[in-house]
Amino acid sequence: MPSPARRPPPISDPEPLAHFAGRLATGLRDVTSDLSALDSSGFWAVVGTYEGDWTLARFDDVRDAPLPSPSTPWIGPDRDAWISSMDQGAYVGAVKAIRDEIAAGEVYQVNLCRVLSAPIASQAEPLALAARLRTGNPAPYAGLVNVPGTRVVTASPELFLRRDGRTVTSEPIKGTARTEEEFLPKDTAENIMIVDLVRNDLARVAEIGSVEVPALLRVEPHPGLVHLVSTVTAELTADVGWLELVAATFPAGSITGAPKSSALRIIDELENAPRGPYCGAVGWVDADRGVGELAVGIRTFWWQDDRLCFGTGAGITWGSDPQGEWDETELKAARLLAVASGPRPAAQ
Repeated sequence: MPSPARRPPPISDPEPLAHFAGRLATGLRDVTSDLSALDSSGFWAVVGTYEGDWTLARFDDVRDAPLPSPSTPWIGPDRDAWISSMDQGAYVGAVKAIRDEIAAGEVYQVNLCRVLSAPIASQAEPLALAARLRTGNPAPYAGLVNVPGTRVVTASPELFLRRDGRTVTSEPIKGTARTEEEFLPKDTAENIMIVDLVRNDLARVAEIGSVEVPALLRVEPHPGLVHLVSTVTAELTADVGWLELVAATFPAGSITGAPKSSALRIIDELENAPRGPYCGAVGWVDADRGVGELAVGIRTFWWQDDRLCFGTGAGITWGSDPQGEWDETELKAARLLAVASGPRPAAQ
């Protein structure tokens, strides 16, 4: 019987590293913001903000390995220390404003978000938070990037782009409920609208006739909730690299809305804080093998100065109930904030 894989020994938390899909990357070589570098060589950790700022970190030592044990325990913020960029009244008012835009024919759907933040201790390190999320909220696209100037830990459930040679896949999530029985008609409408948007985005860089939807509206269970998920695939034209692919599809349709141009305008008018890595992209690219996987930056924590940040949002349609949309943002945030806040060391 084969012996179980040994977890790597604890490493120094401030050491630059990344961990995705069972691969540990250390030995930071360089950092750039040039997306065309993803088609050059090497293994890259990728963080893109919603606003379009990119951190691409290339590592020399990449190996199959579980997440290392942190050298220090996680020290999270107090649960009641989190503040929101929009309070309940402001968020409900913004939902009503979006419904007015829909009634006027300006847009069909807008993803409305708010950013939560709390003071974080200087000794609280990303590796320790990633270890807590691994057990407290496991996710298919969990990952960690800790390089100078960028500290991001994600428990994303949503695939933005997977590339394997010329084949690209996107799996937009729209529709969230506590149980499958609680899905509303608007959840189905949201998903179908965004699938159409993703199809159109990919068609800009795909071979004619290659865009397909092999799965529509499947139910995916995740810790504390369920989602509606669809799959869109395409074959890229020969001249398309990561730069062109991202330009055609970013930001992801599931966290903007439809039509995307109108949704982006309304988001800019109504939201009062930058989203940062939330609703951006987090993942990895192996340029040598021509493969990569970027998740939508949801269920994602990031460090901003001396604060830990986390975003939450909901897709607004004509069928939206303003209070119900606020409640959805609370549902999406509750489990993750509980895990990140966690127990503090006992007083001596």
